[in-house]
Amino acid sequence: MAVTAEGARRKERVLCLFDVDGTLTPARQKIDPEVAAFLQKLRSRVQIGVVGGSDYSKIAEQLGEGDEVVEKFDYVFAENGTVQYKHGRLLSKQTIQNHLGEELLQDLINFCLHYMALLRLPKKRGTFIEFRNGMLNISPIGRSCTLEERIEFSELDKVPPAVQSLGDRPSVTQPSKPLLSHPWRGWGRGMRVLIRPVP
Repeated sequence: MAVTAEGARRKERVLCLFDVDGTLTPARQKIDPEVAAFLQKLRSRVQIGVVGGSDYSKIAEQLGEGDEVVEKFDYVFAENGTVQYKHGRLLSKQTIQNHLGEELLQDLINFCLHYMALLRLPKKRGTFIEFRNGMLNISPIGRSCTLEERIEFSELDKVPPAVQSLGDRPSVTQPSKPLLSHPWRGWGRGMRVLIRPVP
């Protein structure tokens, strides 16, 4: 089918963005081939892009093989948009250490490690803090938990905060007031097991 002038203008003007984890794919799983085919069909009419909290390599594992992801999507925004690709080329990469400075970054990491050490959880696994270019992934249960453990941990969100906070232990799902008072913009949540400081 020939592309009309109006169709070409629409393709230039319209960008459809899709979240990766929990929207295009289940958390940390590969995209369904039917969804991938639909996205490519949509791409013939409009520009498409993906947004995810994961780094580029994890997004690539889920949506394609290697560099093919930047060829399948007009835009890729990894690490909550701090790493940006447009039409297959890296546009920009922001680093958390340049934004916060080494001293504040270490204060944040130390505070989070101390905070998580006080948590009593059903399980704890490895990789509690993952350092990325533009952000940190902070996971009280640990990034190497299984899918079943991830689901079990996410069920803690359904427990009232008063029950979660046992004595002097902090709440699992709500960062403490001292943690929230640090000079970064805010906190994001991701994939059932993460909190992310956003500079």
